[in-house]
Amino acid sequence: MEKQTITINGVHYDASSGLPNETAKKAASRGGHHATNIHQKTQRSSTLNRSYAKKPAGQPKSPTHATIKRKVTVSRSPHITKFAKDPQPISKPVRVMDIGPSVHPHVAKAHTKSHTKAQTKHAPVQLQHPPAKQLKEQAIAKALANAAPEKKAPKHRSPKRSRKLSVASASLAIMLLAGYLTYLNLPALSVRVAAAQAGIDASYPDYRPTGYRLNGPVAYAGGEVSMNFKANASTQQFSINQSKSSWDSSALLANYVEPKAGESYDTYSDAGLTIYTYGSNAAWVNGGILYTIEGDAALSNDQVRHIATSM
Repeated sequence: MEKQTITINGVHYDASSGLPNETAKKAASRGGHHATNIHQKTQRSSTLNRSYAKKPAGQPKSPTHATIKRKVTVSRSPHITKFAKDPQPISKPVRVMDIGPSVHPHVAKAHTKSHTKAQTKHAPVQLQHPPAKQLKEQAIAKALANAAPEKKAPKHRSPKRSRKLSVASASLAIMLLAGYLTYLNLPALSVRVAAAQAGIDASYPDYRPTGYRLNGPVAYAGGEVSMNFKANASTQQFSINQSKSSWDSSALLANYVEPKAGESYDTYSDAGLTIYTYGSNAAWVNGGILYTIEGDAALSNDQVRHIATSM
């Protein structure tokens, strides 16, 4: 078998053992291979000692890291607008006072007062009595000031505001008057409403005996209206009843008065009406309506006639 060799710098080496050919032949003749013959011994370090080496001439001395001071200036593109501008030093102007410091007037006044008080405290007190004439004039002036009150200047109101106040006052007066008239005519309005419900032409008397007032609401039924009056200072009362009727004065006497009073009745004629009275009661007819007064009120004949002619 032919041995393979490798030639390096004119020396032939065995490809399997890596030894030169002569050494490989000697090892083969010995009949064995030792690692010490194959591998080379560790060589001693031959690092260059820079303390004994000289620096090459002709090269510039390089500065150390501590002596290097570089100022790197990077120019900013004008297209970049997102970031803030570079900080600029602010130079504060030197403040020059035109007028020097001065003491405040209130402080000076306070110092003056304290100094004056200190002087007057140690100074002897001298009581001076004003003359009698001056005291008299002061008393008169004080009395006149208390007696004569200050006159306040009249307030000037704008024409627009005055007109609004006038309109409001007039409206309030009209409302009060309307309410008062409604209160006075409320009984008559109640009678008219009751008459419309009852279906007769009932009315409220314009004359009412003194000391009596309408007591309660106006009552009505089919073809009949009734109203009750009560005395203010007692329990006496009377009622005025109105109902549909076809009687005349004679029929009223025969069918109503005589069955109730017998022969104890009085007859009065006033304003075309024939009025029958018996005790505290009365009855008359007018325009198809029968009017009766019933109750325990002590009404005189004149009061009954006034009630009859006012309806």
